[in-house]
Amino acid sequence: MDLMEYQGKDLFRRLGIPTSPQGEVATTSDEARRLAEQAGVPVMVKAQVLTGGRGKAGGVKYCADPDAAQAAADAILGLDIKGHVVGKVLVEPASGIGEEYYLSVLHDRVSKGYKIIASVEGGVEIEQVNRNHPDKVVKADIDPTVGLNADGARDILRRAGLPDAVLEAAADLLVRLYAGFVASDATLFEVNPLIRTTDDRIIVLDSKVSIDNNALFRHPDLAELDDADQGDSLEARARANGLQYVKLDGDIGIMGNGAGLVMSTLDVVNQEGGRPANFLDAGGGASADSMAAGIAFVLSDPQVKVMLINIFGGITRCDDVARGVLGALEQIGEVRQKLVVRLDGTNAEQGRRLLDDADHPNLVAASKMNEAAAKAVALVTQG
Repeated sequence: MDLMEYQGKDLFRRLGIPTSPQGEVATTSDEARRLAEQAGVPVMVKAQVLTGGRGKAGGVKYCADPDAAQAAADAILGLDIKGHVVGKVLVEPASGIGEEYYLSVLHDRVSKGYKIIASVEGGVEIEQVNRNHPDKVVKADIDPTVGLNADGARDILRRAGLPDAVLEAAADLLVRLYAGFVASDATLFEVNPLIRTTDDRIIVLDSKVSIDNNALFRHPDLAELDDADQGDSLEARARANGLQYVKLDGDIGIMGNGAGLVMSTLDVVNQEGGRPANFLDAGGGASADSMAAGIAFVLSDPQVKVMLINIFGGITRCDDVARGVLGALEQIGEVRQKLVVRLDGTNAEQGRRLLDDADHPNLVAASKMNEAAAKAVALVTQG
């Protein structure tokens, strides 16, 4: 379960982690104006959606007065940011930024423990920093049976290049962040940026928090924060329909049967030069009806230009999948996107024959995964 920024920072405050001045959430521009008037100082108006890149998309604005806050909220509310439609904004007092750092605690499947990542290059995507300046990113494995103390935190932050003047305060914050991460059964606590204010305080300016769904029974207070109604969020709609769906940034819709196969399909599309628009696992026992529902859902994303359906038949029979594909196209009616369908495994020949006999202008057949990915990428390139 992912938390929005304001929810994550509320959680941080409860854990004793210093954050930017507490703001409030508005769902209308009039509310945003009222909150800015109450603050009596310049404010930030920030889109509350479960995705990154809000600043680049125009979802974060500095506002010197209530009029500007109202105008900013008008511009941000209803904005589509990577498939997430903004339904609320956070209005909080602006902070004077001296320096920006990056800090995160996360699960690491390789070491089977926890990992802390720290950098003096905050405020930008850590992946970009890692590519361009790997020397400015420190990654430290933490043994869960040992934990993290102040000495360990200082060592990590010193290696990351944080100045001595803020080292003690930043180390104290990191220890609290790690302890809160463990206590909350989180899979990610990310602070980007962690800032040194103009008056030399160390505070969290933004938060990204993910909680392990399997542990929510231990945290009813956190379970209540699951916001299933995030405007027109595709992920929220997917949850409501019982779909295993994750929104991504690309334009090739992906669906397969089995999480491993879908992940492999994403990798192959990337290798072919394409950009996946989503992850959608139809499940190992996908039926014609579930296939039809998944296809209709993926095609409802306006960013999707081409859809790639990759099925390896086992429990799922490929002839049932073919009927689901044709049924989905019949239900949807006019379809603008091409669908590249790769069928292999149980009853694959029968499934391909059903698709061939249908002679649908929007269907493109493929027998191999690499071939299917290449065809999907070519179709996007051709427009």
